[in-house]
Amino acid sequence: MALIGQMPATLRYRLAMAGYQAALAAAEPQIWRYFRRRGGGDPMYLDHWDERRGEGAPFEADIWVHAVSLGEYRSAEPLIRRLLLAGQSVILTHATPAGRRASEKALADEIADGRVAIRFAPIDRTPYWKRFFALHRPRTGLVMEMEFWPGMISAAAASGVDLWLANSQVPGKSFPRALRLKRLLGTHPAALAHGVFAKSDRMAERFRALGAERVDAMGETRFDIPPPATHLEAARALTDRLQGRPVVTFASVVAGEEAVYLEAARALAAHEARPLVIWVPRAPEFFDATASRIGGAGLSLAQRSEVFDADLSLTGSLEDKDVLLGDSFGEMFFYLALAGAVSVGGGFVEKGAHNIIEPLALGKPVVTGPHIWTIEFPGEEARAAGVLTVCDSPGHLADMLIAALEDDPARYRAFHAAHAGASERIARAVLGQGAA
Repeated sequence: MALIGQMPATLRYRLAMAGYQAALAAAEPQIWRYFRRRGGGDPMYLDHWDERRGEGAPFEADIWVHAVSLGEYRSAEPLIRRLLLAGQSVILTHATPAGRRASEKALADEIADGRVAIRFAPIDRTPYWKRFFALHRPRTGLVMEMEFWPGMISAAAASGVDLWLANSQVPGKSFPRALRLKRLLGTHPAALAHGVFAKSDRMAERFRALGAERVDAMGETRFDIPPPATHLEAARALTDRLQGRPVVTFASVVAGEEAVYLEAARALAAHEARPLVIWVPRAPEFFDATASRIGGAGLSLAQRSEVFDADLSLTGSLEDKDVLLGDSFGEMFFYLALAGAVSVGGGFVEKGAHNIIEPLALGKPVVTGPHIWTIEFPGEEARAAGVLTVCDSPGHLADMLIAALEDDPARYRAFHAAHAGASERIARAVLGQGAA
Protein backbone atom coordinates (compact mmCIF):
# COMPACT_ATOMS: atom_id res chain seq x y z
CA MET A 1 0.00 0.00 0.00
CA ALA A 2 1.20 3.52 -0.84
CA LEU A 3 1.58 6.11 1.88
CA ILE A 4 -0.28 9.42 1.92
CA GLY A 5 0.46 11.63 4.92
CA GLN A 6 0.83 9.33 7.94
CA MET A 7 -1.56 6.58 6.83
CA PRO A 8 -1.39 3.83 4.18
CA ALA A 9 -3.66 4.39 1.20
CA THR A 10 -5.53 1.21 0.37
CA LEU A 11 -5.82 -0.09 -3.18
CA ARG A 12 -9.52 0.75 -3.12
CA TYR A 13 -8.72 4.31 -2.14
CA ARG A 14 -6.08 4.68 -4.87
CA LEU A 15 -8.48 3.30 -7.49
CA ALA A 16 -11.21 5.64 -6.27
CA MET A 17 -8.78 8.57 -6.41
CA ALA A 18 -7.86 7.71 -9.98
CA GLY A 19 -11.54 7.61 -10.93
CA TYR A 20 -12.21 10.86 -9.08
CA GLN A 21 -9.35 12.62 -10.84
CA ALA A 22 -10.46 11.31 -14.23
CA ALA A 23 -14.03 12.47 -13.62
CA LEU A 24 -12.78 15.88 -12.49
CA ALA A 25 -10.64 16.23 -15.59
CA ALA A 26 -13.63 15.37 -17.79
CA ALA A 27 -15.80 17.85 -15.89
CA GLU A 28 -13.30 20.70 -16.05
CA PRO A 29 -15.03 22.52 -18.96
CA GLN A 30 -18.18 22.61 -16.84
CA ILE A 31 -16.21 24.01 -13.91
CA TRP A 32 -15.01 26.93 -16.05
CA ARG A 33 -18.57 27.49 -17.27
CA TYR A 34 -19.67 27.57 -13.63
CA PHE A 35 -17.13 30.32 -12.91
CA ARG A 36 -18.40 32.26 -15.92
CA ARG A 37 -21.98 32.05 -14.62
CA ARG A 38 -20.90 33.16 -11.16
CA GLY A 39 -19.01 35.98 -12.82
CA GLY A 40 -22.35 37.45 -13.88
CA GLY A 41 -23.07 38.22 -10.24
CA ASP A 42 -19.48 38.75 -9.07
CA PRO A 43 -16.92 39.68 -11.75
CA MET A 44 -14.05 38.53 -9.54
CA TYR A 45 -14.97 34.94 -10.43
CA LEU A 46 -13.61 35.76 -13.89
CA ASP A 47 -10.20 36.80 -12.57
CA HIS A 48 -7.00 34.81 -11.92
CA TRP A 49 -8.00 31.59 -13.66
CA ASP A 50 -4.31 30.72 -13.92
CA GLU A 51 -4.26 30.39 -10.13
CA ARG A 52 -7.09 27.88 -10.27
CA ARG A 53 -4.70 25.73 -12.34
CA GLY A 54 -1.91 26.12 -9.78
CA GLU A 55 -0.11 28.80 -11.76
CA GLY A 56 0.42 32.53 -11.17
CA ALA A 57 3.17 34.64 -9.70
CA PRO A 58 5.59 32.66 -7.50
CA PHE A 59 5.78 33.45 -3.79
CA GLU A 60 7.89 31.19 -1.61
CA ALA A 61 6.12 30.83 1.73
CA ASP A 62 6.85 29.13 5.02
CA ILE A 63 3.22 28.29 5.62
CA TRP A 64 0.21 27.88 3.37
CA VAL A 65 -3.27 28.53 4.77
CA HIS A 66 -6.43 27.53 2.89
CA ALA A 67 -9.61 29.36 3.87
CA VAL A 68 -12.31 28.59 1.33
CA SER A 69 -14.46 31.71 1.83
CA LEU A 70 -15.22 34.65 4.11
CA GLY A 71 -16.16 32.69 7.23
CA GLU A 72 -13.10 30.48 7.03
CA TYR A 73 -10.86 33.50 6.48
CA ARG A 74 -12.23 35.17 9.59
CA SER A 75 -11.45 32.06 11.59
CA ALA A 76 -7.96 31.91 10.08
CA GLU A 77 -6.98 35.54 10.59
CA PRO A 78 -5.98 35.41 14.29
CA LEU A 79 -3.89 32.31 13.55
CA ILE A 80 -2.27 33.96 10.53
CA ARG A 81 -1.36 37.02 12.60
CA ARG A 82 0.32 34.86 15.23
CA LEU A 83 2.34 33.09 12.54
CA LEU A 84 3.38 36.44 11.06
CA LEU A 85 4.46 37.68 14.49
CA ALA A 86 6.68 34.59 14.70
CA GLY A 87 8.41 35.68 11.47
CA GLN A 88 6.69 33.26 9.12
CA SER A 89 5.73 34.12 5.54
CA VAL A 90 2.23 33.02 4.54
CA ILE A 91 0.46 32.23 1.28
CA LEU A 92 -3.29 32.20 1.64
CA THR A 93 -5.71 30.51 -0.76
CA HIS A 94 -9.45 30.96 -1.22
CA ALA A 95 -12.11 29.41 -3.41
CA THR A 96 -14.43 32.45 -3.42
CA PRO A 97 -14.06 36.17 -4.10
CA ALA A 98 -15.67 36.95 -0.73
CA GLY A 99 -12.78 35.38 1.13
CA ARG A 100 -10.20 36.98 -1.12
CA ARG A 101 -11.62 40.48 -0.77
CA ALA A 102 -11.63 40.19 2.99
CA SER A 103 -8.05 38.92 3.25
CA GLU A 104 -6.67 41.43 0.74
CA LYS A 105 -8.21 44.26 2.73
CA ALA A 106 -7.25 42.98 6.19
CA LEU A 107 -3.69 41.99 5.23
CA ALA A 108 -2.92 44.85 2.84
CA ASP A 109 0.12 46.02 4.82
CA GLU A 110 1.55 42.52 5.09
CA ILE A 111 1.03 41.95 1.36
CA ALA A 112 2.83 45.22 0.60
CA ASP A 113 5.71 44.15 2.87
CA GLY A 114 6.10 40.87 1.02
CA ARG A 115 5.14 38.69 3.97
CA VAL A 116 1.75 37.52 2.64
CA ALA A 117 0.43 36.53 -0.77
CA ILE A 118 -3.20 35.78 -1.70
CA ARG A 119 -4.23 33.33 -4.40
CA PHE A 120 -7.30 31.46 -5.57
CA ALA A 121 -7.01 27.78 -4.73
CA PRO A 122 -6.55 25.34 -7.60
CA ILE A 123 -9.50 23.16 -8.44
CA ASP A 124 -8.99 19.73 -6.86
CA ARG A 125 -6.91 18.15 -9.60
CA THR A 126 -3.74 16.64 -8.23
CA PRO A 127 -1.50 18.02 -11.02
CA TYR A 128 -2.73 21.56 -10.31
CA TRP A 129 -2.06 21.25 -6.59
CA LYS A 130 1.41 19.78 -7.23
CA ARG A 131 2.12 22.75 -9.49
CA PHE A 132 0.96 25.10 -6.74
CA PHE A 133 3.21 23.48 -4.14
CA ALA A 134 6.21 23.46 -6.49
CA LEU A 135 5.67 27.16 -7.24
CA HIS A 136 5.29 28.36 -3.63
CA ARG A 137 7.17 25.67 -1.68
CA PRO A 138 5.44 25.86 1.72
CA ARG A 139 6.66 23.37 4.28
CA THR A 140 3.39 23.34 6.26
CA GLY A 141 -0.27 23.70 5.31
CA LEU A 142 -3.25 24.62 7.46
CA VAL A 143 -6.61 23.84 5.88
CA MET A 144 -9.39 25.55 7.81
CA GLU A 145 -12.69 23.99 8.85
CA MET A 146 -14.20 21.10 6.82
CA GLU A 147 -12.18 21.05 3.61
CA PHE A 148 -11.24 17.40 3.04
CA TRP A 149 -10.26 17.60 -0.66
CA PRO A 150 -8.60 14.31 -1.72
CA GLY A 151 -6.53 15.82 -4.53
CA MET A 152 -5.21 18.54 -2.25
CA ILE A 153 -4.30 16.06 0.49
CA SER A 154 -2.57 13.64 -1.89
CA ALA A 155 -0.63 16.38 -3.66
CA ALA A 156 0.52 17.89 -0.36
CA ALA A 157 1.91 14.55 0.80
CA ALA A 158 3.60 13.94 -2.55
CA SER A 159 5.13 17.42 -2.42
CA GLY A 160 6.47 17.06 1.13
CA VAL A 161 4.00 19.54 2.65
CA ASP A 162 2.79 18.71 6.17
CA LEU A 163 -0.94 19.38 5.75
CA TRP A 164 -2.91 19.87 8.95
CA LEU A 165 -6.70 20.04 9.07
CA ALA A 166 -7.09 23.03 11.39
CA ASN A 167 -10.10 24.31 13.31
CA SER A 168 -11.61 21.12 12.01
CA GLN A 169 -14.80 19.26 12.73
CA VAL A 170 -16.97 16.36 11.65
CA PRO A 171 -20.53 17.33 12.67
CA GLY A 172 -22.77 14.60 13.98
CA LYS A 173 -24.99 14.86 10.91
CA SER A 174 -22.01 14.18 8.64
CA PHE A 175 -20.32 11.52 10.76
CA PRO A 176 -22.34 8.47 9.59
CA ARG A 177 -21.65 9.39 5.96
CA ALA A 178 -17.95 9.79 6.76
CA LEU A 179 -17.87 6.34 8.36
CA ARG A 180 -19.57 4.84 5.30
CA LEU A 181 -16.91 6.44 3.08
CA LYS A 182 -14.18 4.96 5.26
CA ARG A 183 -15.74 1.48 5.01
CA LEU A 184 -16.19 1.83 1.25
CA LEU A 185 -12.63 3.03 0.46
CA GLY A 186 -10.75 1.50 3.35
CA THR A 187 -9.90 4.94 4.67
CA HIS A 188 -11.25 8.47 4.87
CA PRO A 189 -9.43 11.38 3.17
CA ALA A 190 -9.12 13.22 6.51
CA ALA A 191 -7.07 10.32 7.87
CA LEU A 192 -4.50 10.85 5.12
CA ALA A 193 -3.58 14.35 6.21
CA HIS A 194 -0.42 14.90 8.25
CA GLY A 195 -2.58 15.59 11.29
CA VAL A 196 -5.75 17.17 12.67
CA PHE A 197 -6.30 20.12 14.99
CA ALA A 198 -9.91 19.47 16.01
CA LYS A 199 -12.31 21.98 17.54
CA SER A 200 -13.25 19.87 20.55
CA ASP A 201 -12.70 16.55 22.28
CA ARG A 202 -15.92 15.27 20.71
CA MET A 203 -14.68 16.17 17.23
CA ALA A 204 -11.25 14.67 17.96
CA GLU A 205 -12.83 11.33 18.84
CA ARG A 206 -14.70 11.33 15.52
CA PHE A 207 -11.50 11.95 13.58
CA ARG A 208 -9.84 9.09 15.42
CA ALA A 209 -12.79 6.87 14.52
CA LEU A 210 -12.17 7.81 10.88
CA GLY A 211 -8.61 6.54 11.21
CA ALA A 212 -6.63 9.72 11.86
CA GLU A 213 -3.72 8.99 14.19
CA ARG A 214 -2.27 12.43 14.95
CA VAL A 215 -5.22 14.37 16.42
CA ASP A 216 -5.26 17.15 19.00
CA ALA A 217 -8.28 19.03 20.35
CA MET A 218 -7.23 22.68 20.09
CA GLY A 219 -10.51 24.63 20.25
CA GLU A 220 -12.06 27.13 17.85
CA THR A 221 -9.96 30.01 16.49
CA ARG A 222 -12.98 32.26 15.97
CA PHE A 223 -12.94 32.87 19.72
CA ASP A 224 -9.70 34.79 19.13
CA ILE A 225 -11.08 37.33 16.63
CA PRO A 226 -10.80 40.83 18.14
CA PRO A 227 -13.71 43.16 17.34
CA PRO A 228 -12.41 46.14 15.31
CA ALA A 229 -12.18 49.22 17.52
CA THR A 230 -13.49 51.43 14.72
CA HIS A 231 -16.66 49.34 14.49
CA LEU A 232 -17.24 49.52 18.24
CA GLU A 233 -16.70 53.29 18.29
CA ALA A 234 -19.06 53.83 15.37
CA ALA A 235 -21.69 51.66 17.07
CA ARG A 236 -21.43 53.67 20.29
CA ALA A 237 -21.90 56.92 18.38
CA LEU A 238 -24.96 55.61 16.57
CA THR A 239 -26.42 54.17 19.78
CA ASP A 240 -26.33 57.65 21.28
CA ARG A 241 -28.22 59.02 18.28
CA LEU A 242 -30.88 56.30 18.53
CA GLN A 243 -31.78 57.70 21.99
CA GLY A 244 -32.69 54.43 23.65
CA ARG A 245 -34.41 52.76 20.72
CA PRO A 246 -33.58 49.03 20.91
CA VAL A 247 -31.86 47.25 18.03
CA VAL A 248 -32.19 43.68 16.80
CA THR A 249 -29.72 42.32 14.22
CA PHE A 250 -30.43 39.54 11.75
CA ALA A 251 -26.89 38.36 10.93
CA SER A 252 -25.99 36.31 7.83
CA VAL A 253 -29.51 35.65 6.56
CA VAL A 254 -29.33 33.03 3.80
CA ALA A 255 -31.49 32.16 0.81
CA GLY A 256 -34.54 30.15 1.77
CA GLU A 257 -35.19 31.71 5.17
CA GLU A 258 -36.14 35.25 4.09
CA ALA A 259 -39.83 34.62 4.78
CA VAL A 260 -39.04 33.74 8.40
CA TYR A 261 -37.12 36.96 8.90
CA LEU A 262 -39.70 39.07 7.05
CA GLU A 263 -42.39 37.79 9.41
CA ALA A 264 -40.18 38.56 12.40
CA ALA A 265 -39.36 42.04 11.08
CA ARG A 266 -43.05 42.85 10.62
CA ALA A 267 -43.81 41.64 14.16
CA LEU A 268 -40.97 43.71 15.60
CA ALA A 269 -42.12 46.81 13.68
CA ALA A 270 -45.57 46.37 15.22
CA HIS A 271 -44.27 45.87 18.76
CA GLU A 272 -44.61 48.72 21.22
CA ALA A 273 -40.82 48.88 21.66
CA ARG A 274 -40.44 49.21 17.86
CA PRO A 275 -36.84 48.03 17.71
CA LEU A 276 -34.78 48.92 14.68
CA VAL A 277 -34.06 45.76 12.71
CA ILE A 278 -30.65 45.49 11.07
CA TRP A 279 -30.81 42.88 8.32
CA VAL A 280 -27.44 41.62 7.03
CA PRO A 281 -27.60 39.16 4.10
CA ARG A 282 -25.03 36.38 3.99
CA ALA A 283 -23.54 37.46 0.64
CA PRO A 284 -23.39 40.66 -1.46
CA GLU A 285 -25.30 39.10 -4.35
CA PHE A 286 -28.40 39.06 -2.14
CA PHE A 287 -28.36 42.78 -1.28
CA ASP A 288 -30.69 44.02 -4.04
CA ALA A 289 -33.14 41.13 -3.78
CA THR A 290 -33.34 41.55 0.00
CA ALA A 291 -34.05 45.27 -0.33
CA SER A 292 -36.88 44.48 -2.74
CA ARG A 293 -38.36 41.88 -0.38
CA ILE A 294 -38.25 44.22 2.60
CA GLY A 295 -39.84 47.07 0.67
CA GLY A 296 -42.44 44.73 -0.81
CA ALA A 297 -43.43 43.61 2.69
CA GLY A 298 -44.47 47.18 3.55
CA LEU A 299 -41.54 47.90 5.84
CA SER A 300 -39.74 51.23 5.68
CA LEU A 301 -36.14 50.68 4.68
CA ALA A 302 -32.79 52.43 4.88
CA GLN A 303 -29.61 51.03 3.39
CA ARG A 304 -26.17 51.32 4.90
CA SER A 305 -24.82 52.38 1.48
CA GLU A 306 -27.22 55.32 1.40
CA VAL A 307 -27.37 56.68 4.96
CA PHE A 308 -23.79 56.14 6.24
CA ASP A 309 -20.48 57.46 5.02
CA ALA A 310 -17.29 55.43 4.61
CA ASP A 311 -16.46 55.91 8.31
CA LEU A 312 -19.82 54.51 9.46
CA SER A 313 -21.11 57.92 10.48
CA LEU A 314 -24.84 58.38 9.96
CA THR A 315 -25.61 60.93 7.24
CA GLY A 316 -29.34 60.30 6.96
CA SER A 317 -32.14 59.45 9.37
CA LEU A 318 -33.28 56.14 10.85
CA GLU A 319 -36.03 57.55 13.04
CA ASP A 320 -38.88 56.54 10.75
CA LYS A 321 -37.27 53.33 9.46
CA ASP A 322 -38.22 49.79 10.40
CA VAL A 323 -35.21 48.10 8.83
CA LEU A 324 -31.60 49.04 8.11
CA LEU A 325 -30.16 46.81 5.38
CA GLY A 326 -26.52 46.01 6.01
CA ASP A 327 -25.49 46.11 2.35
CA SER A 328 -21.77 46.34 3.03
CA PHE A 329 -18.85 43.99 3.28
CA GLY A 330 -16.74 43.22 6.35
CA GLU A 331 -18.70 45.35 8.84
CA MET A 332 -20.50 42.63 10.78
CA PHE A 333 -19.05 43.66 14.14
CA PHE A 334 -20.58 47.12 13.66
CA TYR A 335 -24.02 45.63 13.07
CA LEU A 336 -23.63 43.23 16.00
CA ALA A 337 -22.31 45.88 18.40
CA LEU A 338 -25.45 47.96 17.82
CA ALA A 339 -27.75 45.10 18.78
CA GLY A 340 -29.41 44.25 22.05
CA ALA A 341 -30.20 40.81 20.63
CA VAL A 342 -29.05 38.88 17.56
CA SER A 343 -30.54 36.18 15.37
CA VAL A 344 -27.86 34.33 13.40
CA GLY A 345 -29.04 33.15 10.01
CA GLY A 346 -28.82 29.75 8.40
CA GLY A 347 -30.57 27.91 11.20
CA PHE A 348 -33.96 27.98 9.51
CA VAL A 349 -32.73 25.98 6.51
CA GLU A 350 -31.16 22.53 6.46
CA LYS A 351 -27.75 23.85 5.39
CA GLY A 352 -27.39 24.99 8.97
CA ALA A 353 -26.66 27.99 11.18
CA HIS A 354 -23.67 30.28 10.82
CA ASN A 355 -21.16 31.60 13.35
CA ILE A 356 -22.54 32.51 16.78
CA ILE A 357 -19.15 33.37 18.28
CA GLU A 358 -18.92 37.01 17.14
CA PRO A 359 -22.14 38.10 18.90
CA LEU A 360 -21.09 36.19 22.02
CA ALA A 361 -17.79 38.10 22.01
CA LEU A 362 -19.80 41.30 22.34
CA GLY A 363 -22.06 39.95 25.06
CA LYS A 364 -25.12 39.66 22.81
CA PRO A 365 -27.94 37.17 23.39
CA VAL A 366 -28.15 34.87 20.37
CA VAL A 367 -31.14 33.14 18.80
CA THR A 368 -31.01 30.86 15.77
CA GLY A 369 -33.15 28.30 14.02
CA PRO A 370 -33.28 24.57 14.76
CA HIS A 371 -30.59 23.47 12.30
CA ILE A 372 -27.43 23.92 14.37
CA TRP A 373 -25.52 20.85 13.18
CA THR A 374 -23.05 23.10 11.34
CA ILE A 375 -22.11 24.80 14.61
CA GLU A 376 -22.30 21.70 16.81
CA PHE A 377 -19.23 23.12 18.50
CA PRO A 378 -19.73 25.52 20.16
CA GLY A 379 -23.49 25.41 19.57
CA GLU A 380 -24.23 22.50 21.89
CA GLU A 381 -21.95 23.89 24.58
CA ALA A 382 -23.50 27.36 24.23
CA ARG A 383 -27.01 25.94 24.41
CA ALA A 384 -26.15 23.94 27.54
CA ALA A 385 -24.66 27.09 29.12
CA GLY A 386 -27.82 29.06 28.36
CA VAL A 387 -26.13 31.51 25.97
CA LEU A 388 -27.78 30.20 22.78
CA THR A 389 -31.54 30.01 22.25
CA VAL A 390 -32.81 27.69 19.52
CA CYS A 391 -36.08 28.76 17.94
CA ASP A 392 -37.94 25.65 16.81
CA SER A 393 -41.00 27.62 15.73
CA PRO A 394 -40.25 30.48 13.28
CA GLY A 395 -43.39 32.32 14.31
CA HIS A 396 -41.92 32.82 17.79
CA LEU A 397 -38.66 34.40 16.63
CA ALA A 398 -39.74 38.00 17.23
CA ASP A 399 -41.00 37.23 20.75
CA MET A 400 -37.74 35.46 21.62
CA LEU A 401 -35.71 38.42 20.44
CA ILE A 402 -37.83 40.90 22.41
CA ALA A 403 -37.34 38.76 25.54
CA ALA A 404 -33.59 38.54 24.89
CA LEU A 405 -33.29 42.35 24.89
CA GLU A 406 -33.59 42.23 28.68
CA ASP A 407 -30.83 39.67 29.21
CA ASP A 408 -27.52 40.24 31.04
CA PRO A 409 -24.52 40.40 28.66
CA ALA A 410 -21.96 39.32 31.30
CA ARG A 411 -22.57 35.60 31.04
CA TYR A 412 -22.28 35.69 27.24
CA ARG A 413 -18.88 37.37 27.47
CA ALA A 414 -17.79 34.88 30.14
CA PHE A 415 -18.65 31.91 27.91
CA HIS A 416 -16.67 33.48 25.10
CA ALA A 417 -13.61 34.20 27.25
CA ALA A 418 -13.54 30.63 28.55
CA HIS A 419 -13.07 29.27 25.03
CA ALA A 420 -10.33 31.59 23.72
CA GLY A 421 -6.73 30.64 22.89
CA ALA A 422 -6.95 28.11 20.04
CA SER A 423 -4.94 30.26 17.61
CA GLU A 424 -1.99 30.44 19.98
CA ARG A 425 -2.12 26.70 20.66
CA ILE A 426 -2.16 25.83 16.95
CA ALA A 427 0.59 28.32 16.09
CA ARG A 428 2.85 26.92 18.80
CA ALA A 429 2.22 23.36 17.65
CA VAL A 430 2.96 24.22 14.00
CA LEU A 431 6.15 26.04 14.97
CA GLY A 432 7.31 23.15 17.15
CA GLN A 433 7.00 25.06 20.40
CA GLY A 434 4.62 22.65 22.12
CA ALA A 435 1.23 23.41 23.62
CA ALA A 436 0.45 26.89 24.88
